[in-house]
Amino acid sequence: MIIAPGSATLAQLRAIMQGEALELPQGWQAPLEQSVAALAARIASGEALYGVNTGFGKLASQRIGSADLAKLQLNLLRSHAAGIGSFMPEPVVRLILALKAMSLARGASAVRPVVVQTLLGLLNAGVLPAIPAKGSVGASGDLAPLAHLSLVLIGEGQARVEGTTVSGAEALRLAGLPPVALGPKEGLALLNGTQVSTALALVGLFQAQDLLHTGLTAGAMSVDAARGSDTPFDPRIHALRGQPGQIEAAATLRRLLDGSAIRESHRTGDTRVQDPYCLRCQPQVMGACADQLAHAATVLQREANAVTDNPLVTAEGEVLSGGNFHAEPVAFAADNIALAVAEIGALAERRIALLTDPVLSGLPAFLVREGGLNSGFMIAQVTAAALASENKSLAHPRSVDSMPTSANQEDHVSMATGAALRLAEMADNTAGILAIELLAAAQGIGFHRPLTSSPPVEQAVAMVRSQAAPWDEDRHMAPDIAAVKALVEAGDFAALAEGRG
Repeated sequence: MIIAPGSATLAQLRAIMQGEALELPQGWQAPLEQSVAALAARIASGEALYGVNTGFGKLASQRIGSADLAKLQLNLLRSHAAGIGSFMPEPVVRLILALKAMSLARGASAVRPVVVQTLLGLLNAGVLPAIPAKGSVGASGDLAPLAHLSLVLIGEGQARVEGTTVSGAEALRLAGLPPVALGPKEGLALLNGTQVSTALALVGLFQAQDLLHTGLTAGAMSVDAARGSDTPFDPRIHALRGQPGQIEAAATLRRLLDGSAIRESHRTGDTRVQDPYCLRCQPQVMGACADQLAHAATVLQREANAVTDNPLVTAEGEVLSGGNFHAEPVAFAADNIALAVAEIGALAERRIALLTDPVLSGLPAFLVREGGLNSGFMIAQVTAAALASENKSLAHPRSVDSMPTSANQEDHVSMATGAALRLAEMADNTAGILAIELLAAAQGIGFHRPLTSSPPVEQAVAMVRSQAAPWDEDRHMAPDIAAVKALVEAGDFAALAEGRG
């Protein structure tokens, strides 16, 4: 895939995350060579340039002699590789490499083409730096994790190759790449930037988008399982409010339920006037989540294409010190994704509770015959409640926190990396909740046989049944949940809501 620096789409970024190779268009090297030459001229003039011939952070007033400029960049990588924790997942690292390469390739960072070529070489060879997940506060860039990434470029640190951890030197050998000898500013350009927090947030966004569509599929199933009404999805209701996500969510639910014989069977004579909110207000809640995710997607696409290191070198040769490394936009976007993921799961948990309550659903208690002898979905609903509760705690905004660093030189930070890191755990929780709802809704629809639901809902039921038999009597529940959760994470149920099933 060829992408011009600064023009990546979300679909292209998702493809890179999933293993697509990345190339840059012909002639991409020229802006980099121009910026390197401009920086060299400024260095030769004897001017003090932050991070080029000075120390870093609080040490910016310390001048560095010309003989030590290369060592300055090398020391920077080594000293800043201070992360801890488990290694970041491979899809995240793929995105980090791609985002860093495309940012540097815009030609405002004064790095030589060989640096970008090495980043792309590692990405396309599947040789991925081993990056500890924790240690960044999301301002002055994602310094620690990017330092661990950058060590591999010089033949140090560690990398992961087909699940095995190897040395940085071995990683370069396997990728067929020579180690990079860093030039002035190149270490700083590699470490500065928001690529780690942005990559984490993008993966969280992609997961959240799939969960949203899975939630709509599961919600439609639950409507029919509970013999709910499709009137709340009437387009006239949503047009009067005008919220775009709500309008789209209602349209999706109408399409998913269109042609349901279960719905037709109780269109007249049903004494219930209105369904509980977890059924009736799905467009309003899921639509609001969709709008949050759409805004986050816009922010993250911009950030993925941005130049976020410091200082920057303009086309005219000026060296500008600024703060594009401050990841506040990413922190806000990640917090909004977290809110959406939590609400998708919270609403699904309420639908599970409805389905297992015979007073509300009209179905057998806990969705099983011979209740008492069998407990059915009793504890599966408890598991869903536990996961939803955990997500509520995890959804607390991280962007409102700040802890001064670097002897108060860096006195306000975004916490974007932590904001984005927790999205994976939240997505895992919500995938578990949705798996339980899909099982419960399929069980509920089974009680209405021989009536059938709509073609898309029946397809979803068949997908559930491909992994888990109907619940005729108590058995181990965990394997069924795990099997259906795997389909959720693969996006199979999301495809139905998107019209791709």
